Amino acid sequence: MTTLYEYAFAKLNLTLDVLGKRDDGYHDLKSVMQTISIRDDIEIDIGTGQPWCLKCDKEDIPTDERNLAWKAAKVYLDAMGKDADGLEIRITKRIPSGAGMGGGSADAAAVLRALNRHYGDPLSIYALAELGARVGSDVPFCTIGGTAMAEGRGERLRKLPDMPDCFFVVCKPEFSVSTPELYRKLDETAIAKRPDNTAMESAILAGDIEKVSQNLINVFDPVVTADHLELNYIKSIFNAYGSIGQQMTGSGSAVFAIVTEFEFAAVICNMLKGNYPQVFIAKPV
Repeated sequence: MTTLYEYAFAKLNLTLDVLGKRDDGYHDLKSVMQTISIRDDIEIDIGTGQPWCLKCDKEDIPTDERNLAWKAAKVYLDAMGKDADGLEIRITKRIPSGAGMGGGSADAAAVLRALNRHYGDPLSIYALAELGARVGSDVPFCTIGGTAMAEGRGERLRKLPDMPDCFFVVCKPEFSVSTPELYRKLDETAIAKRPDNTAMESAILAGDIEKVSQNLINVFDPVVTADHLELNYIKSIFNAYGSIGQQMTGSGSAVFAIVTEFEFAAVICNMLKGNYPQVFIAKPV
């Protein structure tokens, strides 16, 4: 039996635009995405000689074939024609669920990277990401990580230069959002402001954190905020204590601030933690 270890990093959407509904029922997206230092830890035992099993230290996470980490293992082994002779996946969860931070996708991506390494890296990272698209829309980006432009359902990726140095403060309120319901609402809403992805890319290229912060736009943010005004309260705390830009990530409900100094991040955390237990300080990865 062999045990593999891999980190699964959360993601944030610096920009997120929904371009329209496709014939397959999915929506075309365009998003600048960033991995951050909040992470789950993945351990995989290969060759257990036992039926597959998945264990997680958080109770509300599925521990069967519904889990994206389980799906990723199956997709990889089937694609490569490998038999693991028994598999146990253990997940230590730190990425909040229902947050728009890609926790399940990050776990799946970590499983793909770990298995690929175990079998001698037969697939390049981009081929591995392509395989990840069979598991979920955010899995390709989470497989590659860093800073990237994602298009299509998220499967078309272009690496960008590293994000300028900064700190993120991420706050996950108690509520979560149904993603299908959110897309339905967005389809019925006139989008008032869309991200300028070219300007965001230029800001990253220039290493200008101020301009990056000015170009944060997620078309889902106003739709979710309309139903959950507490997001405005969280953003007002961000804004009052040193944030240079803030918005919701993904389909929510986590919101994040960009700050330039750790001291600002610490103060914001202190201001929020009484009402919001899930507040984190992170760095770009």
